Amino acid sequence: MNKPTPLLCACLLGVSALLSSAAVEARDSAAASAQVQVPASLQAAVDASTRTPANVARDVYRHPAQTLAFFGLQPGQTVVEITPGGGWYSEILAPYLRDGGKYVAAVVDPAALPAGGGRDYQQRSRDGLAKKFSESPALFDKAVEVAYDPAAPVLGAPNSADLVLTFRNVHNWRSSGQAEGMFGAFFAVLKPGGTLGVVEHRAKADVPAEDKSGYVGQAQVIAMAEAAGFKLDASSEVNANPRDTKDHPNGVWTLPPSNNHAAADAGKYTAIGESDRMTLRFVKP
Repeated sequence: MNKPTPLLCACLLGVSALLSSAAVEARDSAAASAQVQVPASLQAAVDASTRTPANVARDVYRHPAQTLAFFGLQPGQTVVEITPGGGWYSEILAPYLRDGGKYVAAVVDPAALPAGGGRDYQQRSRDGLAKKFSESPALFDKAVEVAYDPAAPVLGAPNSADLVLTFRNVHNWRSSGQAEGMFGAFFAVLKPGGTLGVVEHRAKADVPAEDKSGYVGQAQVIAMAEAAGFKLDASSEVNANPRDTKDHPNGVWTLPPSNNHAAADAGKYTAIGESDRMTLRFVKP
């Protein structure tokens, strides 16, 4: 048998080192996720009986206690959540921040959009969230709403927020050409030293801006945040899902909770669960 050449040995050693480095990185990331300490007060907010049962059912996929603890949520902070939708995280954040902090729901201003389906959708979303808040004043009476123009977003007074949170929104901003402006608005509203927490559907690799799958490359999200001035502080695999093959006929909306698939495939997609997601923590220097 021929002996390997020095060049081949060097290449093999290089590959081995890269694989070893990747394994160490994966191990360390998983360990960091496992080591997230959830304060008792935050766990109590997640476990509250006032949460909607259908929302609680998604905790197994969304890991709210660990995710919010990873982002450094504290009860005395001013926290801006971007487009809360139906208020899934609002049910946790608003009561948690009610006495010592401030919860700000940043919603798209329908009046800033041209007449049509987009405006109607945002109006329904805004009205639904307002109804949710008004029906439970004991939880939401101190919640604040900020309506922003997605073409020129302003999320509050400059340097006023401790934490900005966005859950599964980046793909929409990329496809509409608004990502740069949104990340710039996050940077503007945060105090120096403030944190941006991002959860997003994770693609296998970079995807074009016009991609309609709902997935985004993790490196692409990091690049957008860094271009706005942020520094990546840490990443977590707490919302990872290795069962997600990311090749579904209707993108992330094939999976729960959207379940945009044939009835015959329900078992298949239920077994996969919700999408594989990146969880990134950035800091404003």
